[in-house]
Amino acid sequence: MPVAGTRFHFRNRGVMRARPRRMAGWFAGLLAGSALLANAQTAPRPEAIIKWRQSAYQVIGWNSGRIKTALAGNYDAREVASAANALAAVAGSGLESLFPANTTQGKGWRDTTARETIWSETPKFRALNEEFAHEAAELARVAGGSDAKAVQAQFQKVARTCKSCHDRYRQTD
Repeated sequence: MPVAGTRFHFRNRGVMRARPRRMAGWFAGLLAGSALLANAQTAPRPEAIIKWRQSAYQVIGWNSGRIKTALAGNYDAREVASAANALAAVAGSGLESLFPANTTQGKGWRDTTARETIWSETPKFRALNEEFAHEAAELARVAGGSDAKAVQAQFQKVARTCKSCHDRYRQTD
């Protein structure tokens, strides 16, 4: 007849032996998953990049609409400042990096409307993006005040930089 507690003792030893193997398997799985995730992050699929860029430009369009609406109606300085800050943040985030060579064609949320000239005129495209970022940052600075006319004038400059890029690098149907 076994001594009281002996059976419990052996069961614990069995569990203790099994646990490191389970932990090792879990840890190995975690490392493998991390390696896959790291690899996926360094080389995102073209469709994902197109989605990211379409989303960024959607945010720009939405915040531009907020500013336009506020300037056309009852001017709300906080609404305009909030939209201008969001617009400046996205504009200054390096939008040109969302146009790697493997995304000349494809579908994100919808088919891409980027023209092939983006990749053949990279320095010009980069310069237009920098100008847009500069004008958007200036809009955010001006929107921090309460002068609606100054905001209107700077918003028109931002809109002109958008239009100049769209005219040159965006396909229209």
